[in-house]
Order: sequence, then C-alpha cells, then structure tokens
Amino acid sequence: MDRPLERKPLRADAARNVDKIITAARQCFREQGPEVPLQTIAVTAGVGPATLFRNFSDKEQLVLAALSRQLRRNVDPVVAEALDGMDAAVGLFRVIDAVMQVASEDANLLGAVAGRRGLLSGITRGLIESVGVLLIRAQGQGSIRRDITIEDMVRMLAMLIGAVDTMEPGSNSWDRPVALVEDAIRTERLARPLPPQTPIPGMTL
Repeated sequence: MDRPLERKPLRADAARNVDKIITAARQCFREQGPEVPLQTIAVTAGVGPATLFRNFSDKEQLVLAALSRQLRRNVDPVVAEALDGMDAAVGLFRVIDAVMQVASEDANLLGAVAGRRGLLSGITRGLIESVGVLLIRAQGQGSIRRDITIEDMVRMLAMLIGAVDTMEPGSNSWDRPVALVEDAIRTERLARPLPPQTPIPGMTL
C-alpha cells in the first residue's frame, strides 16, 4: 500500500535506530499520552536527540511513521488475504476489524494527529482503495447494499475510529459498534448476537 514517508534505503545501523525510535514512540505514547516530549522518546529509544531529529524532523512525522508501521504489519496482510478471498463482505469486515485493533492499541498516536485529515490521508490512501475494491465485489455478490458508496465507508470507518475515545485503550470494545455497522450495510443481517456491551470509561449512567 502507499505510504507517505518515502525514504532512501538506510544502512543497517541507521535502520536499527529508526526501528528503535518508532518502537519507543509507541511505548511512550501509550504510557504517557499524545503530549509526550520527543526528548523522552529519544531517551527511551537509547539514542541521542540528534539521531531522532536526523530521521524525524518533528513529532508529526514520527507519529505518521509509527502508525504507518502498524498498518503495514497488522492491516496490510489482512487486506491481501481479503482481496484473495471468495467472500468480499467477510474480507471487508476483517479489514475493518484489523484497522480498529490498531486504532485501539495506538489510540494516543491517533490522538496526536486528531483532526489532521490531510496528514492521515497519505498513510490510508492504499487502504481506502482496497476497501473500495472489496465494497464493489461484495455488492456484486449481493451481500452489501448497493446504495452504499466508498464515501459512506470512509465516514463510517472514521466514526468507528472516533468511538475508540469512549473505550478503554487496547480493548476490543469496538467489536460491538462494528457489528452494528455490519448489520446496517449488509443486505441480510447475520444470525448472531451483538458482542457484549462495555461501559464508557468515566461515565456513570
């Protein structure tokens, strides 16, 4: 899939430093939130600030690199399998599940670029194109409503990702709203109960 930060091939030691920085960034964002200083990330990675800034000019570039790596590792294989599969609707929702798992596990990374659609579009372009292919196939197979458009899918996926803010980070609470979306866009509702409801952190009803 397309990724925004095209880099020249790195020497082995430089590549190791980049990997350490991205790994440290995920850890620091998860533990300390989206405002974690780059200096803290450099210390956690065991590299100097100069090394960090030589590879990532600012926090946004580092966040995008970390998110891109997570998509490449955890979503791209699911997309490839879905595109090779026979049931496009099943593949489509497996892709959505994979995206939601990344969004839940790396909620603070997403929080660091919240509302910056232009930044995120670069790392999601290939993903959206694949979702569009699966949507058209599923509609041709009669399993997804024909009046659903790729714009609808993008907005529904954005709503689902936004709902992660109402869940415990790293949890699978997203599976219930995903099931609700699936029921809404399939031509026939699946014969299965909704996943269990989970409480909204910090809210007493």
